[in-house]
Amino acid sequence: MDVEQSIETIESGYEFLLAYAAQGRPPSLEKDGPGPHARPTIESMASAMKHLAGAFADSKDDFERLIAEDCTKAGAALAFMLAQEKIGSEVVDNLNASIHLRAVLTNLFLYSEALRPLATEEESGVMAYDAMKKS
Repeated sequence: MDVEQSIETIESGYEFLLAYAAQGRPPSLEKDGPGPHARPTIESMASAMKHLAGAFADSKDDFERLIAEDCTKAGAALAFMLAQEKIGSEVVDNLNASIHLRAVLTNLFLYSEALRPLATEEESGVMAYDAMKKS
């Protein structure tokens, strides 16, 4: 798994968990009842965070090291969830609200946007404002 895949796994996993929390599922063993279940998504997110924490831990960039630290903290919350026998919507909703998970997501959104090449007007269809251009 590379950095981009890890980021995508975490971002899409969070979107899934938001939808899961909204379903109002009672805590249950995941083999009980219909899927999709939260546990596989949480496992994937935990693995992706572990990968990012390792990839960025020794970076010379302060922000990448911050991402590594936040992934370690959020990873602990994910591991705690995985240690629970039953997972329901309410506990997933509390995980979604965790400041540690939100810090990772916000950092990854910023990181991804900063590294993504800027779209040209032709590609995006949006007219860019140029403050230096004289009318």
